[in-house]
Amino acid sequence: MPTTAPFESLHLVRARGVPPRRRYSHRVGPTVLFDALSIFFRAHHALPPMNTSRGEPTSALYGFCSLFLKIVRERNPAGLAFAVDAPEKTFRHGRYEAYKATRGAPPEGLYEQLERLEQFWSSLELPVYRVPGFEADDILATLARKLREAELPTLVVSGDRDLLQLARGSVEVLFTGARGKEAVVYDCHKVTARFGVAPEQLPSWSALVGDPSDNLPGVPGVGPRTAAELIRTFHDVPTLLEHMDDITNERQRHAIEEARDQIRLNEELSRLCDEVPLADGPLALPLGLAAVERVENFFRELEFKSLASRLAAIAERLRSEGGS
Repeated sequence: MPTTAPFESLHLVRARGVPPRRRYSHRVGPTVLFDALSIFFRAHHALPPMNTSRGEPTSALYGFCSLFLKIVRERNPAGLAFAVDAPEKTFRHGRYEAYKATRGAPPEGLYEQLERLEQFWSSLELPVYRVPGFEADDILATLARKLREAELPTLVVSGDRDLLQLARGSVEVLFTGARGKEAVVYDCHKVTARFGVAPEQLPSWSALVGDPSDNLPGVPGVGPRTAAELIRTFHDVPTLLEHMDDITNERQRHAIEEARDQIRLNEELSRLCDEVPLADGPLALPLGLAAVERVENFFRELEFKSLASRLAAIAERLRSEGGS
């Protein structure tokens, strides 16, 4: 389970135990961190059913691989890594038993594709992070903090709104969005323009609005716009709750007072942990030519003919860069 490593300069990543030609990346793009399962599940809902000639379902896997290739082709990343939820419950379940309780089991056909997704990662030989007790979001927050502190350009790819709180400093978030909507790259200014609060204030904003996907109830009568006004005025949830008498709207004040404990809990659960304990090793690795050649065989087996030509273009670029 790799983690941070020393950085030689803005776009150089040191990696231990990696073939010499892969140790340093002189590519000009950002380090790209993938919220892997978020992307995978969104791909499943965004694409029509797809199957190989053998009847093996592949739609979610195809969508994931397609986005991965698009980002590699367009961004020329200095390094890449994936974060994945571990199967164990997290510290959030310990604080709130009903956390994410409304989420159902994965749709039929996805388990088989998840096994294939693991094979895809194995072919790439890129870091894949899983940490029991923490969500992928927390791992990404930890990686993003380390990259931000090193002033390294970073792109977090996710369809989870919670990750937008990472969009500050050298870190941007590519939000993949719902089906039929264009992906949007968020920096701190775009987050503020969209939600009316700064990225670091999003947990407080979410505490008032609620998050149905995580089974966190909002404050009755407090919508996104009202929540933004309150957080801009009081800065965060603790300050808001300490100055309840300063809320001039009596109905809002009463609703917030009634939901005080839930608001505190919502804010705690919505705030990402950026201190996840990670094992020693490289933070991210550049894509190698040998990995691309393995993926070619993987795509051939899954009959991803349209992706093969995109992969070939990436392989040609790596050869021109002297990759291995």
